[in-house]
Amino acid sequence: MKMAEILDVKAVRYAAGASSKKRLLQDISEQAETVYKVKADEVFSALQARENLGTTGVGRGVAIPHARFETLDKIVGLFFRLEKPVNFDSLDRQPVDLIFTLLAPSNDSPEHLKALALVSRTLRSQENCTKLRANNEQQTIYSILTELTTSKAA
Repeated sequence: MKMAEILDVKAVRYAAGASSKKRLLQDISEQAETVYKVKADEVFSALQARENLGTTGVGRGVAIPHARFETLDKIVGLFFRLEKPVNFDSLDRQPVDLIFTLLAPSNDSPEHLKALALVSRTLRSQENCTKLRANNEQQTIYSILTELTTSKAA
């Protein structure tokens, strides 16, 4: 699996920040509706329900919210880079500024896990995160994400 298979350039966003984790999840949900035509209220409810099970803030300023949907036929992703980090109840108690959201079909278990592993591997690297944090242009961030995973997979 490659990042370009799950991430549309229109789903990459640089934002000034959000006032809260809830507001950030709402922004992500609205972007999901715009790009992938998934209802924003359903995305928000699913992401909020997942967060209620336990935070998806994995540490070092990174969060990987994810949820499953009956209405999707393939895994899709959204990436937000925030200028101002937001409290995400992360495991290390650090605010997040790199958020990669995965939305998957409800029946796609193996592919969902592969996508989570891909995103996790990509954002686990301090070098990759530094490159992402150094840019605020949508196309540049998209290129970094897709080239990082393509070169690592080769």
